[in-house]
Amino acid sequence: MVEATASSFTESVRALRSAQKSAKGAPLYSRFVNRPAGRLLAALAHQAGLSPNQVTAVSAAFTFTGVALIALAPPSPAMAAGVALLLVVGYALDSADGQLARLLGAGSVAGDWLDHVCDCLKTTTIHLAVLVSLFRFADVPQEWLLLPLLYAPVDTLLFFAFVLTQSRRRPGDPAPTAGPASLARSVLSLPTDYGVLCLVLLTLAWPPAFLLLYGAMFLGTAGYTALALPTWFRRLSRQES
Repeated sequence: MVEATASSFTESVRALRSAQKSAKGAPLYSRFVNRPAGRLLAALAHQAGLSPNQVTAVSAAFTFTGVALIALAPPSPAMAAGVALLLVVGYALDSADGQLARLLGAGSVAGDWLDHVCDCLKTTTIHLAVLVSLFRFADVPQEWLLLPLLYAPVDTLLFFAFVLTQSRRRPGDPAPTAGPASLARSVLSLPTDYGVLCLVLLTLAWPPAFLLLYGAMFLGTAGYTALALPTWFRRLSRQES
């Protein structure tokens, strides 16, 4: 926890570098792109006098505007680029709110709750929006509609299991993403990275390419989930013995 007294944007960024949580095990995009971008946005928010909860609200506005466009607007290159931009900025702001809270020493149970509720909602609705878009605008066999229908519960399950595992571990126990090979784990968890999913949506105007990449993301997420759940269960079981 760092009490910030920074008076300039540069000083805010410098103070934020010492207020980072561990990146160990974080997916590649989140680790090397989203957190640094979130740090810059957190510094801007600090200079603007915003609270962490206000940053969460701005993040939600960007994210759910992008999600709504997926479902409501016919795909085009410009639309797909706009959606990806909204989601990428929303994701960076989602990192910024936690960084700002640590910088200010202003973390709260209510703020953490709000952040996770927004994360859970976006995890589900983005796939449902893809389902609506494919149904309304894409000339694809109906069987492909099963893809987002399956992706939504798998992605939500992974998110819920991760948060629950994190909340049930005792002080000093390893985090769900803990492991010796941090960079390798970051690469292996790439299909679960929300930031990569945002970039995949750049291809929404070209259904064959989109479905290929989106399907690969789903298979990677499903495989990661199948491996992670028993590992986390065993880890929690051991801490009870």
